[in-house]
Amino acid sequence: MKKLLIANRGEVACRIIRSAREMGIATVAVYSEADAAALHVEMADEAREIGPARASDSYLKTETILTVATETGADAIHPGYGFLSENADFAEAVLAAGLTWVGPAPETIRLMGDKQSARRTAEAAGVPVVPGSPRFAPGALKGVEEAGHAVGYPLLVKAASGGGGIGMRQVDGPEALTKTAAMVQEAAVKSFGDGDIYLERYLPRARHVEVQVFGFGDGTAIHLHERDCSLQRRFQKVIEEAPAPGLPEATRDAMGNAALSLCAEVSYSGAGTVEFILDAATGEFFFLEMNTRIQVEHPVTEMVTGRDLVAMQLELARTGDVKDRSAPGTDGWSIECRLYAENPAKKFFPSPGKLTRFDTPAPRPDLRIETGFRVGDTVSPYYDPLIAKIVTHGSDRTAAITRAVTALRETKAEGIVTNREFLIACLASEGFAAGDVHTRFIDDHGAALLEVAAAETESVG
Repeated sequence: MKKLLIANRGEVACRIIRSAREMGIATVAVYSEADAAALHVEMADEAREIGPARASDSYLKTETILTVATETGADAIHPGYGFLSENADFAEAVLAAGLTWVGPAPETIRLMGDKQSARRTAEAAGVPVVPGSPRFAPGALKGVEEAGHAVGYPLLVKAASGGGGIGMRQVDGPEALTKTAAMVQEAAVKSFGDGDIYLERYLPRARHVEVQVFGFGDGTAIHLHERDCSLQRRFQKVIEEAPAPGLPEATRDAMGNAALSLCAEVSYSGAGTVEFILDAATGEFFFLEMNTRIQVEHPVTEMVTGRDLVAMQLELARTGDVKDRSAPGTDGWSIECRLYAENPAKKFFPSPGKLTRFDTPAPRPDLRIETGFRVGDTVSPYYDPLIAKIVTHGSDRTAAITRAVTALRETKAEGIVTNREFLIACLASEGFAAGDVHTRFIDDHGAALLEVAAAETESVG
């Protein structure tokens, strides 16, 4: 592997470039018209435009990306996360073109990308799964009400090919099920090209805990411990941390072993994440899904384990193995806060626009700033409004939280509305400080958090 094309944009493209550079691998960036002046374009050794702003006309164009790889002499492609990262057809096209694919085998991506086949695979591996239903194709909802009764309410209607909280709706009773199922099917077709849906039991007071894994493609794998990603709005993560607070050692070990069993079942290769839902009331955990890519929140794992997950991905893709197969321990605690261009007071509606000011504290061993933006850049309405990830490390959870609050207060973003003060309010809340985190935390405490955020705005300016 001498030249790597990064089929992505923003902070994850910048992140991959840094590891590739340290390994002596040249990089090629691709960009849409909207990203012509983006940071990842400047950082890469080469860059090529691939189309208009809309992702469907640029970052999702397989043929265009492969053409750029050929023209620039790239011999490998890293997909990052989002876009084509979990698209098995894209992975197959990359391999068919004679290029190295930095990711798991296409058949594994396809198997785990379909939520129903992933559930069956998890069951075969002896991993507990959330009660759910068979899938329903668009226009074929016969039996959905009976399935809802069998699954139990409240439940989630989920797109079979969905992810990241997209294509998911909560239903509290049978009267709304059929209409909601049809709506999710329609949205799933638009977002994923697949309108199949299924039903899954919803645990109102649950935690979202995931295990970072790295497989070697020969049936063996290691796990790099767990992350808690329970603080969410609209089923999308806001604050993540490693390790998970208050998790009994027996549960922690059981989750890690379950994740490794799943990796063995599919002979997993590369970095991946096995996501679990933990019933806060009973302590039971269930398989949710497997993400066959690097995760947005991977830095917290890197901070507590000292491993460079992207470098491991590149090493495995380049040599077929990694020198250090040992399972790492953990040191201290890490918190990641996602700084978004959005307005929490208006249901977290995106706030695109030009960054007239963007100051962040200087990175140091206990602080990482992951971003694809600089002052003067424009946060586009065409992509996810993530501006930066503020990642801190401390000897314990309290120290990591304190550093996160300080780093957020030192971060100044103007020209757009951000969730900075809301993040500070979450970190400073009694519930979060006590480790009493769950997926409805923001829903349950939203009004109080907004009040604290408003006071924070007045105090820090």
